[in-house]
Amino acid sequence: MTGPITTGTDLARLRELNSLSVVRALRGNPPSTVTELASRTGLSRPSVDLITQILVSEGWATVIEPTGSSVVGRPARRYQFNAAAGYVIGVDVGVHKILGLVADLDGTVVHTVRRQVAPDADPQVRLAALDRAIADCFTKTKLAPDDLWALTVGVTGPVDATGRTTLFTPLPGWSAVDPVAYLTARYPCPVYVENDCKLAAVAERWHGVAQDADDIVYVLAGMRTGAGLILDGTLRRGYGGAAGEIGALRAVRWLTAPSHLENCPGAPETISPDDKAAWVFTTARAGNADAQTAVRRYVRDLAVGAAALVLALDPQVVVLGGGFSRSADLILEPLHRELQRLCLRVPEIRASTLGDESVALGALRLSLDEADQRMLSTGLSALSAARRS
Repeated sequence: MTGPITTGTDLARLRELNSLSVVRALRGNPPSTVTELASRTGLSRPSVDLITQILVSEGWATVIEPTGSSVVGRPARRYQFNAAAGYVIGVDVGVHKILGLVADLDGTVVHTVRRQVAPDADPQVRLAALDRAIADCFTKTKLAPDDLWALTVGVTGPVDATGRTTLFTPLPGWSAVDPVAYLTARYPCPVYVENDCKLAAVAERWHGVAQDADDIVYVLAGMRTGAGLILDGTLRRGYGGAAGEIGALRAVRWLTAPSHLENCPGAPETISPDDKAAWVFTTARAGNADAQTAVRRYVRDLAVGAAALVLALDPQVVVLGGGFSRSADLILEPLHRELQRLCLRVPEIRASTLGDESVALGALRLSLDEADQRMLSTGLSALSAARRS
């Protein structure tokens, strides 16, 4: 009885899978020897030795030559993943700003660009600012178009499967924009558009305060209130992209919660709503009774929507993000008390430390996920051939 016939296609696929195993063993680790890589992958040392040579010749790995040593014998070569084999971009298209981040395939940010945009800017002005920001990313990092593996953009409002925000968005005229089509016509790489709160949730699990959690409710606390959900380690978008948009239900009171800060007695009429909220938090810290009452009422309303999400999803962590997270010292404790009153079980509540980069970082993470999927589905050999052509 004969065994199964192994074809050339089978062997090629096996070599590809082994190469990917070595790349995974290299990424995120210090420079490694062949012996270390063999132990990490379970492959034989001769196989790993051959694979690393091929990876170096194709530009996926670099060699760190041994230096002098007092130990008898020549120290072993070490190898590291060539993160500069490709780059990704994440962009936050916000109400007030365009923030872009460029990272290599290890996720190391190599360039940041920030451009201010007027809140009432029309789509053409906002898209022009986006174009300039991405152009700056290419210029400053000296990238060629083919060096870019993925581009992800975060926007305000529920994003459907086509990348459009047709339900609602505070960006003037943006519901008529097709950002995926617009950007795909300009850049030869996969383009994704996602909701800003969802991307902020991704960022918190990647580089933020929820790295130890798989079930996360991210609450955007600012002049706009929103939420992003991660369950079982997976970003939840919902059928139409509106998962987490609980603030659309008026009974939840998220739509009007910031008005407690805007209408605080004694607040100067000459400052903007954003600055007025900062004034209220600062004055509350100083002991002003009206400001403290305004903060308490704001937190009470914020807690209604947060409690609804906690009761529905039972997350491990609630992350407080957005501009008001800078005043977490005034919000976290009363928010916890409100949730104790409203919920069966209160998760840990943590304040974001990512500042206003959270959305762009989440966009970067989604771009990196696309790069990882591209390596897995296309294969290193095919990618190498494409780069040489």
